[in-house]
Amino acid sequence: MPEIRGEHALDNPVWSSLTAHHAHLAQGNELALRYPAEFSPLGALPSAAPDNIDALHTLVEVGADIAVAGAHVPELSDSWETLHKIRIAQMIRRDTAPLPEGDAPICVLSASDVGDMLALVELTHPGPFRNRTVELGTFVGIRERGRLVAMAGERMWIGDHREVSGVCTHPEAEGRGFARALVAQVINRMLRAGQTPFLHVESGNERAIAMYLRLGFERRTELPLLYAKRLR
Repeated sequence: MPEIRGEHALDNPVWSSLTAHHAHLAQGNELALRYPAEFSPLGALPSAAPDNIDALHTLVEVGADIAVAGAHVPELSDSWETLHKIRIAQMIRRDTAPLPEGDAPICVLSASDVGDMLALVELTHPGPFRNRTVELGTFVGIRERGRLVAMAGERMWIGDHREVSGVCTHPEAEGRGFARALVAQVINRMLRAGQTPFLHVESGNERAIAMYLRLGFERRTELPLLYAKRLR
């Protein structure tokens, strides 16, 4: 399947990522694609035509879930249970100036940290994170007395655009600038690689959006996201 190039590829970001740098992970075909469930529940369609929806159905086992985000979010039959249906703001940082990272004790996270990362995600709900999500990019975190209290990393990869993802902070560590420091390090790594950072955040999360605006992001568009479980 041909890779979609340019910023307009972000209009259907999951599809574009799975036909670009993450094509080796893609499950499905030209009608529907998804990440393997252990990496992410994310999937996408090039069109919401009936054939595409049928193809999506075959990619999900009974009892399993999928999150479809982007330009072509389908209307599903009663064979599915809708778990969430929200709008997400897509933000992009076209500014190439690096950010100050401060002196927070940031460490690189790996597969050995996944248990702690999953526990933090369960507590803070930054978005889907699975056992092998850490393999989609570089994740960094901050530990205090051995406990992981904040993290951020990379997920989708579309041409020269790289997604900031998994940003979360333990409630007991909020207000100390950890998220800002981690996102700054992730952004600076992307800039050194010649990449343009982008991200997704729930449209109603004004606190997070305000932080990203201060870090140089701007709103690019708004996209639908449907999270559903296959019943039969």
